[in-house]
Amino acid sequence: MDLTTHYLGLKLSSPLMPGASPLVDDLDTVKRLEDAGASAIVMHSLFEEQISGERLATLYHMELYADSYNEAMSYFPHGNEFHLNREQYLDQILRIRAAVDIPVIGSLNGTTPAGWANYAKEIEQAGADALELNVYFVAADPQESGATIEERTVQLVKQVVGSVSIPVAVKLSPFFSSLSNVAAQLDDAGARGLVLFNRFYQPDIEIETLEVKPTLRLSDSSELLLRLRWLAILSKQLEVDLAVSGGVHDARDAIKSIMAGAGAVQMVSSLLALGPEHLVVVRDAMVQWMEENGYASVRQINRKSVV
Repeated sequence: MDLTTHYLGLKLSSPLMPGASPLVDDLDTVKRLEDAGASAIVMHSLFEEQISGERLATLYHMELYADSYNEAMSYFPHGNEFHLNREQYLDQILRIRAAVDIPVIGSLNGTTPAGWANYAKEIEQAGADALELNVYFVAADPQESGATIEERTVQLVKQVVGSVSIPVAVKLSPFFSSLSNVAAQLDDAGARGLVLFNRFYQPDIEIETLEVKPTLRLSDSSELLLRLRWLAILSKQLEVDLAVSGGVHDARDAIKSIMAGAGAVQMVSSLLALGPEHLVVVRDAMVQWMEENGYASVRQINRKSVV
């Protein structure tokens, strides 16, 4: 059975890979992922606070939303919550690159263009084969239009793409008013791939302690439906590579994603819950389904390959 696929110019053994998560912080876990059949390793994001080495970015966000939300400072991670600082992050890419024979995809998280090109270069120099740019912006300023936010995102991507020679994917949220238009602009800006969609900590209220706390729950397969819809739409409109992230827990979820146009299927919650070896279960079940339904390759079921 031929499960090979192409994503971001990389030939992969299958579409299955871990998405951005703390799994990459432990080298033994990374090796287990490779042994279980991961086709690539996606680093978790290097955040703006880590890059600056100071709290300027956090203060910027706090001040930006201070007039809108009294608890705005509770929405963002504190410096000591990051598992790896900037230097450790780059060193970890080097270690992973030396330990595995599969591609390593770095990740940056931020909303402002300043300085990102330099850090994208550092990730490239550390050995990353591709870069995932994880863009997210809380549109809380009533004086700022959606078009302004979209233009900022496009310019950020242009700057990063122009600073590195490795392919760049953009991990998007589903909250743009015209996602197809933004996706087309990012394609024109030089993005080689789009990842649908990111999941971030969201503020919750602890009613007993009267505190606002960030929460992030593991996904379930119901979250895949939104992603399938947009994979199907964008795969017909754009040539850019597409990946799915969020809601893939078993082989059926993965097959649906590929059918809708995904060249890469990123899994996080199921691997955190069941361990890296769950990739073997998903891969074997995919092969069994394909054999039972008369498919000889992933290409035959991928929407972008057959349309």
